[in-house]
Amino acid sequence: MEYKGNWNKYLELLSQKYRNVEEVTEEIINLQSILNLPKGTEVFVSDIHAEYEPFLHILNNGAGIIRSKIERIFKDSVPESERSTLATLIYYPEEKLTLIKKQEIDLDDWYSITLHRLIDVAKEITSKYTRSKVRKALPKGFDYIIDELLHLQGDTKNKERYYSQIIKTIIDLKRADEFIVAISNLIKRMAIDHLHVIGDIYDRGMSAPIVMNALMQFHSLDIQWGNHDILWMGAACGNKACICNVVRICARYDNISTLEEGYGISVRPLSTFALNTYKENDISDAFIPKEFEYNKYSGTDKTSIAKIQKAISIIQFKVEGQLIKEHPEYNMDDRLLLDKIDYKNGTITIDGISYKLNDTNFPTIDPNDPYKLTPEEEEVMTRLYESFINSEKLNTHISFLYAKGSAYTVFNSNLLFHGCIPILEDGSFKKVSIMGKILSGKEYFKFIEQAAHKAYFENDNSKSTQDYKDLMWFFWCSPDSPFFGKGKMTTFERYFINDTSAHEEKKIPYYKLVENEDICNKILKEFDIDSEDAHIINGHIPVKAVKGEVPVKANGKLLVIDGGFSKTYREQTGEAGYTLSYNSYGLLLAANKPFESKQHIIETECDLQSEIVLKKENVERKRVADTDIGTKLKGEIEDLKMLLTAYREGMIKEKI
Repeated sequence: MEYKGNWNKYLELLSQKYRNVEEVTEEIINLQSILNLPKGTEVFVSDIHAEYEPFLHILNNGAGIIRSKIERIFKDSVPESERSTLATLIYYPEEKLTLIKKQEIDLDDWYSITLHRLIDVAKEITSKYTRSKVRKALPKGFDYIIDELLHLQGDTKNKERYYSQIIKTIIDLKRADEFIVAISNLIKRMAIDHLHVIGDIYDRGMSAPIVMNALMQFHSLDIQWGNHDILWMGAACGNKACICNVVRICARYDNISTLEEGYGISVRPLSTFALNTYKENDISDAFIPKEFEYNKYSGTDKTSIAKIQKAISIIQFKVEGQLIKEHPEYNMDDRLLLDKIDYKNGTITIDGISYKLNDTNFPTIDPNDPYKLTPEEEEVMTRLYESFINSEKLNTHISFLYAKGSAYTVFNSNLLFHGCIPILEDGSFKKVSIMGKILSGKEYFKFIEQAAHKAYFENDNSKSTQDYKDLMWFFWCSPDSPFFGKGKMTTFERYFINDTSAHEEKKIPYYKLVENEDICNKILKEFDIDSEDAHIINGHIPVKAVKGEVPVKANGKLLVIDGGFSKTYREQTGEAGYTLSYNSYGLLLAANKPFESKQHIIETECDLQSEIVLKKENVERKRVADTDIGTKLKGEIEDLKMLLTAYREGMIKEKI
């Protein structure tokens, strides 16, 4: 065998890691064995919308996996009430231990029983992973002990006293609480092998920074950007239209604390401007924040927050108008509305229809130049811009979104993207003209990823870089954006027009056409997926189960898993989000019932209730060999076999 050029160089580099025949053969045996293990469990979630507690609970209960393991092990030997206690203990060990220690009379006996049960659960949940992978996940401090307990070798009877003595010593040394926390965290860590977040981490809920922190600590995940994530990414790039939308939505949901407390972004200049500019009778009910529960914004009442919301909304319409005029190629002139207002008569004409405005107080708008910011508004925008681009924590989170995120992902023959694909009524992919290019389908998604990265990471003052930054707003709300997927964003209409017919945001043809299996197969083929087991998995549009909508479409080819994590969607959906899991046995789609609170689960031991919507079992249990990781490992094995041949033929010398 003769090796030439790059191959010889590659094998020489590989030989630095695997130095001789013995090491190469050992690794080949290891990788071949891994290929025969069951595939790890993937969990898919979407549209978290900063609802931290229900999202964290899905991570803690492994999307129902942990309870199913407990049932499998203990259903015939342990009472249901004790199984529930064990599950809740694993989900929230510190908090549950506090309650249990107040109730148990013989605590040492409870510790002994519980530790044995936790070890049994840990054995079951780690059984399909290599010992090496489990060792890497072991918590420091108890790693050696847990490893011993999980992998007892030889005659069980001979080691029974050894096993029991470890448990007894842990209890005697008053380390049982720490051990319970450690092994519970291991169980949760191993329950989900890989997490897919299909967009919209941000907006509406209060806890986006906390959700992002949790994601940054998760061991293995990917993110498909949603329209609300793109919006925050655009704001972090310094796109002023995106900044306005972010601030407005925070005010709309009484959630300015996310900006000020979560990211250190001061809204005080805007607040001062709003309170000085708008009087009590200048504010319509449309600006009263949604779901107002208490003053999250210190020192203000709901009317004050409404003034803030109106002030930033007017600034937003002006800034967006400037952007639309600067970029006629966006084809969004229909969103230029401030110049369509009859300021004398209090009406506006949209698409040839005249509507009465419910609010005609526009003290900062010059009818002769309606898109021009006043000096005070310019100052507000300058201060907000500086706060966004200089927020260290925001930039840490946005950098993570770029590192782990993308416009779409193909993973184990499943196509994941948040919203839609621009598509025409005839089923052809819509051609979008953007920055001098005509793009459609997969090529368009690739361009979006490149544009988003250029917008954030290129900091020169060139027009090209500014154009990329401007595109972040286009991706947020254009009818041609795969993150939005509607004919127009009717923000102005919802604030200023009572006639709800003006509020309609008509969906693009994608949402009708993907009911057709042939269309779904066409989309999968566009992204180079040709598999009977393939699926398209979306979020973005809440499934209105209360109106009879279903998340499974096109004979199971398309799965929509946005069921309404956000409380604001509950009346529309009747659910609280969908959770999709994909393990070696198949797919399981569950509709989650509304989450009450973490404390409720800890106290009542009543887990998040779910209803199975789809259960799709594999004909044969899938192994690692059947996955993307398996394909990669097979390639590594072939490379190692070539290195082995090179050693044996003397083309590369072994290292002693």
